[in-house]
Amino acid sequence: MNELYGAQVFDEPAIAYAPTPYAKWLTCRVAMEEYGHHVRFKQLGVQMGIPEERMVPGAGKKPLSIFAFPLKTWEEFVAIKLLADLAEILQVEDLLHCTFHPLRNLARATMPEERFHAQFGEDFSAELVKTPEGKARLQAAVNEYYPYLPSFFGGSKSKNNEIFRKWKIKQRTNDEMRQDYVRRATEVAAKYGLTLPEIRQAA
Repeated sequence: MNELYGAQVFDEPAIAYAPTPYAKWLTCRVAMEEYGHHVRFKQLGVQMGIPEERMVPGAGKKPLSIFAFPLKTWEEFVAIKLLADLAEILQVEDLLHCTFHPLRNLARATMPEERFHAQFGEDFSAELVKTPEGKARLQAAVNEYYPYLPSFFGGSKSKNNEIFRKWKIKQRTNDEMRQDYVRRATEVAAKYGLTLPEIRQAA
């Protein structure tokens, strides 16, 4: 469901904000692939017997809190691709060797696209920070969106995570993934002279 929300709230609207035809073309590709992720994971869910209404908005399951803030600028979209898609990469990485082969195979098919989305964020960050004004706008976007991202990995005492690790669906605890994410996000932000705001870690 979060893939669908992301495509609707961020990726598709970003096409209008993209500053050049080339940027619009790449943004269209990102939006197409994010919708594709939703379709593929939904198809797997249906094959597993999960009712379709549980995998679409309005089914009583809340999306990630970041989706409550509609996209307003190109710089926000670049910051989201730089940092939020890094979080998605970590989630997919944890499924690459899972014991449920249909999910493992889907993760392996999805990973190249997630890496492209994160690289998209890096490439356009590199363009924006070439000017003081662009860098300031990108830093403001990072300050706005980054605080919502570490919670993407779930609570420290998640029972679901315990079950997933027991059956080797997932490999790491939520805290281990969150700590890895913060480290990697700090490193990628520093590459472009950006800093991450201080946040309270999830309990």
